[in-house]
Order: sequence, then structure tokens, then C-alpha cells
Amino acid sequence: MTTTTVAAATEYVVQLRRISKRFGGVHALREVDLELRRGEIMGIVGDNGAGKSTLMKILSGAYVADEGEIWVNGRKVRIRNPQDSARLGIAMIYQDLALFNNFDVTKNIFIGRELTRGPMGLVLDKKRMYRETQELIRELKVDIKSPRQNVASMSGGQRQMVACARAIAFKSTILIMDEPTAALGVTEANKLLGLIRNLADKGISILLITQRIPDVLAIADRVFVLKGGERQGVLDVGKVTLDDVVTLIVRGKDRAGEAPGDVMYKSFG
Repeated sequence: MTTTTVAAATEYVVQLRRISKRFGGVHALREVDLELRRGEIMGIVGDNGAGKSTLMKILSGAYVADEGEIWVNGRKVRIRNPQDSARLGIAMIYQDLALFNNFDVTKNIFIGRELTRGPMGLVLDKKRMYRETQELIRELKVDIKSPRQNVASMSGGQRQMVACARAIAFKSTILIMDEPTAALGVTEANKLLGLIRNLADKGISILLITQRIPDVLAIADRVFVLKGGERQGVLDVGKVTLDDVVTLIVRGKDRAGEAPGDVMYKSFG
């Protein structure tokens, strides 16, 4: 690997190169490239069926790419299942959140990695888990009153915050969020977006799948557009408008001879 190639690889925490995926006769992704920087929020947008969730599920280990390469922190890796992804510090927060309604916040955060005490490590260290959960809530400025609050009594926004806190507690440094604000009202959505921005400011890299383009423009650094399983472009949020993003989603690349991702419109500046 040349010096130039090494520099390019280490600039990003995630690089997807020429990722392709088929489901029978359906070509869901065609040689898609994606690059994500440390502490960056990247919106992943496109119509239904554009390939957004498929691409992110490949990174999270739910699917395996048919072709292409995955690089994490400058190293080429193989992701064959969610466990591989988790070991690389990648967590995907799905719309259904996979929380346990009959458990409190602490149990949801520590499930599967409970802290123990005693010579044989056979006793659950509940006090320490509650204390660490409280510290995490305070650090992330999460809108949750107590680590003992039952998840079943929480609003949709609070449940999203618990899912984020659990991912951070597992030392995830790359978060994939699937439509986190879709079922939230304006107030709760704004609180959650504030938390996402706060996580990015702490160095967490975030891929945000959403149909709500204003959310992306409010907090993201860049917008990645897919259409028909192909990359259409990556736009700098500071240089585009809502109309620019929607135009790229709807029309796609409309200038002949341009490579995927290289499309530029005059209105982009």
C-alpha cells in the first residue's frame, strides 16, 4: 500500500468500496462507495427501495455483501455477522429498538454484559450498574429521570435515548440509526437530534437513515444520496438547500458521463 493510499484509508473511520448486493434477480446495490469521518454525522437518504437499509445492514453484519470491500479505521475487515460488527465498535439502532419493556433503564443497558462482584463473580453488582447508568445519563444529557425507570412507561423519544445510551455503554464508536425520529413529535425529535449532535461532538461517527430531510439539514455534516441501489452524490450540508437534496433523490444523476458520486449541480455552489 502506497503512502497516499494509507493516508486516504486512515482519514475515514469507515470506507465501503464498490459494495454490491443481490436478492435473487433484484440488484439491490451496485458498486456503492461510502466514506465516513470521525465525529461526522452523515444522513443516508433516498426513496423507498433505494438501498439505504441494505447498505447499512451490510455494515452492521445483518447482510453480507456479494462484492466489495469494507475498511474500518484504516484496516480492511470482514463483517459476516452482527458480532463481527460489534467487535469493530459498530452498532445499529433499529426502529423497533429491541428494548425489553419489562426492564428498567439499567437492565436494558447492561443486558448481556452484566457487572458482577465477589470472588467467583457470581453476584450481580446492581449498585455499580445503577451508578454507571446514572453517570451515562448525566454525561449524555439524556432526558431520563432515573436509571430505575421502567422502559414501558417511556415515550418514544426516551426509548430512543436509552437505545443510544446502550450502544455507547458497549463502547460503540460508529452508530447507525434507522429512522430515529420517524414516530416522534417535534419536541421529542428535537431533543433526540440534540443528543445525536452531542454524541458526534464526543467523537462518535453517526450514519442516519431518514426520510425527514429537514432533520439531516439541521444536524448532519454531509448527505449521502442513493437511488435504485446506486450512489448519486454526497452533499455538504452547509452548501445545499432542501430543494437540492430532494432534486438529487428524485432525479438522480442527470448529467451524462459522470461517475457515481461525482455529480455536481450549479445550485450546490
